[in-house]
Amino acid sequence: MTQATQTIQKGIQLTPTALEHLLVLRKQQGKDLCLRVGVRNGGCSGMSYLMDFEDPANIREDDEVYDYDGFQIICDPKSLLYLYGLVLDYSTALIGGGFEFTNPNANQTCGCGKSFGV
Repeated sequence: MTQATQTIQKGIQLTPTALEHLLVLRKQQGKDLCLRVGVRNGGCSGMSYLMDFEDPANIREDDEVYDYDGFQIICDPKSLLYLYGLVLDYSTALIGGGFEFTNPNANQTCGCGKSFGV
């Protein structure tokens, strides 16, 4: 693999802190699961983020799959239109901690950070 190949950015970025937390959560599930990320209509700003663990057997042919050292993030093509370039991070702050979404496609976000508008 060339250096240029190794530095290609993925459509959905995952910070090391988020990956570490996801691996802990997956271990608690007791299964080798992947993370499905998507969007749906609703929320304070028009669209809300979805994310949940999913069995890799449910990956569809048209899903985008991003691998992070053996941990897979999957996203359906329709959601990816709104999420391409998303950075998923995790904060351990006592107030406002949890998963954080930095979405370059959002032109507005709500105060909770869990929904956005385009």
